Amino acid sequence: MSKNYNENLHMPLVEAVLQYKNDNVYPLHTPGHKGGRGMEPSLKQLLGESVNVDVSLMSELDDIHEPESYIKEAQDLAAQTYKSDACFWAVNGTSQAIHAMLMIACNPGDKVLVPRNAHRSVAGGLILGGLKAVYIEPEYDENFGILTQVTPETIEQALDKDSEIKAVLITSPNYYGIAADVEKIADICHARNKVLLVDEAHGPHLGFSKMLPPSAMECGADACAQSTHKIVGAMTQCSMLQIKKDRLDIERAQDVMSVLTTTSPNYLLMMSLDAARAQLQAHGQEMIEHAVSAANELRDMLKDFVGIQVLDSEDVPNFTLDRTKITVHVSPWGYTGIEVGDALREAGVAVELVDPENVLLLISYADDNADFRAAKARIKAVFECLEQYKQPAKEKLIIGKHMLTQSSVLLRDAFYGSKEKIAFAEAVGRVCAEQISFYPPGIPVVLPGEIITEEIVSYCQKMKSLGLPVSGPADSSLETIRVVK
Repeated sequence: MSKNYNENLHMPLVEAVLQYKNDNVYPLHTPGHKGGRGMEPSLKQLLGESVNVDVSLMSELDDIHEPESYIKEAQDLAAQTYKSDACFWAVNGTSQAIHAMLMIACNPGDKVLVPRNAHRSVAGGLILGGLKAVYIEPEYDENFGILTQVTPETIEQALDKDSEIKAVLITSPNYYGIAADVEKIADICHARNKVLLVDEAHGPHLGFSKMLPPSAMECGADACAQSTHKIVGAMTQCSMLQIKKDRLDIERAQDVMSVLTTTSPNYLLMMSLDAARAQLQAHGQEMIEHAVSAANELRDMLKDFVGIQVLDSEDVPNFTLDRTKITVHVSPWGYTGIEVGDALREAGVAVELVDPENVLLLISYADDNADFRAAKARIKAVFECLEQYKQPAKEKLIIGKHMLTQSSVLLRDAFYGSKEKIAFAEAVGRVCAEQISFYPPGIPVVLPGEIITEEIVSYCQKMKSLGLPVSGPADSSLETIRVVK
């Protein structure tokens, strides 16, 4: 089975930049390293030939803010590939695309229906857009100790309860590869004249094979934000925003993206978006087959161990599962996901995510190779050792299900309001002025404007003691916290 994705694919921006390089033009313009001539030698050696095409914003290479030639053609090809009406490259990452979705769909003061476990970037979009969040709770899996997905019924009830909601934002698939019934949710939203926005950060590979859940665009979403770097072939920080024009204004989308995009976009990043799209357009189905094949190899090996459990479709019967995400429930052996992740790293394998009960392994089309099979052997050896020294299961640490929060001040008002710093242990009853997340997965435990409870303090302290990194607060040690003054 061939895995040569390097034949002559049409990549408008890649081709234009290579032509510029071959013209041997001397750069009396930015960047200051002048094609690597002045770059620190060790960095230049590490980056290789790529420094030669780290070019500036040249009129002959098109402008992402007003695309007319190569970038426009490349974005149009991406829209065609994903069956959207317009595609915008988000070189500031999927966070930029999520911020943009909210600002495109809503005006300041509008209400947005949001799952409480949405990524922390959603809070940023609410602040930037001056929007009001109406939160809903996703389902919770007691066995794996994870939040799964929001149901169509939950969304329908929330929309019928509050007719002022302008848009619905869901995360599908989530970090664990669990996808919502996006098609049914889209029907519910559109029947009530609401806009459906999907954080599809973990699903840029969906829509190319029936072996995986369908894509957000296939299911009728009005917009979706995709991390092209997470699963497919773009460089880190590269994402796409897909838009349908029936309920959203394409010109407004261009305006918003221009406001949120750097005026000095990196052409290496944009070229990688162009190339990743070309790969998918030509070989998407084959790439998914390679990914699923590699994932099935690892799944089958891990399922042979007695006691631990691998998340599978039957565990989430109301939803669909991206099988390239392998969630291994390790707590029955008396380990935390953090401990297992550390053991794997010592063996030379780095994982995608750890939580108190699980470890998550991410497989892509690039893993169908000899190096992956060698890593699989190391994984097997680690789990054999862990099985030999397993212990009684520890007390479960409930994540999300009972962590209900109460807003006292609008998120935007708390963010911009006067703050003071106090001891975190003494913050119970105060209104939080920053957000606290444990990353990954980057889901806020508490947001600006929400009341800090004893449960929140206890939960955060326990998560910190497990070794999970904190994201969001000014004091990452969580000794202090900023609250509304």
